[in-house]
Amino acid sequence: MMYTFKEFSTNAIFNIGNAHDLLAYKSAKQCEYYTFIWAKSEPINLVIDSVPFKLKPHSILALTPIQYLQFIDGSDITIYQFNQEFYCIKDHDQEVSCVGILFFGNTNIPVIHLNTTEQHKFETLHEVFIDELETEDNIQAEMLRMLMARFIIKSTRLLKAKEGMIETPKSLKVNLLREFNFLVEQHFKTEHSVSFYAEKLFKSPKTLSNNFAKLNRSPLQIIHERIVLEAQRLLIYTDKTAKEIAYDIGFEDASHLSRLFKKHTGLSPSDYKKRLNLSS
Repeated sequence: MMYTFKEFSTNAIFNIGNAHDLLAYKSAKQCEYYTFIWAKSEPINLVIDSVPFKLKPHSILALTPIQYLQFIDGSDITIYQFNQEFYCIKDHDQEVSCVGILFFGNTNIPVIHLNTTEQHKFETLHEVFIDELETEDNIQAEMLRMLMARFIIKSTRLLKAKEGMIETPKSLKVNLLREFNFLVEQHFKTEHSVSFYAEKLFKSPKTLSNNFAKLNRSPLQIIHERIVLEAQRLLIYTDKTAKEIAYDIGFEDASHLSRLFKKHTGLSPSDYKKRLNLSS
């Protein structure tokens, strides 16, 4: 059963659903909403941005509206979906600190693993969500947004702990990484150099590289991986040529994208597309 909240004055949408509601993704398509998929007692088989993915039991994954999702099989699933009008990730980031980690982080799919204690906490939060969805009054929207903020904060904390991103007053490396990741998401189609992002963050390129080295990250690697990921999405899910895709991602010369793409995938964009056509 899907529970749906709509706020017509703002076009806000928030849904809670189950495995039945994932059937809409039997064929790959963009999520269109910020999406959490929660595997309860059984694994879920998915394809995310053309990559097969098994979500283990007692785990939650987070997807952005631009990612492509295909549901293969699974049951005992809870899904949460909402649009920007319901909860704007960027506007509320000061509260929840999720941009650049839970959403728009890098090419990795963020997965939150729940131990027995966390399972109970999230189940309790889910029950409160349902209670609020069944209670229609003039503060329902505010209550649902507060609950989603709590859900996001808890998920982000667990993800940070999993990846060793422990913040201290003396260390701002995690926030720097978050800000860099989100800037890349906003500008990767037009800005491909570390110096652009360093200037936006009031840092030198060398300072960025030194900070990211301690977090096992490379600024240039993050930029390049995001560019290649976008090229792969366009090659898989559109009919655009390699030259058109190169132009879309800010390359005046398609050969520049081709070299970068081949370095990361082992194939040129054209060969990658040919292989897709042969396998379909």
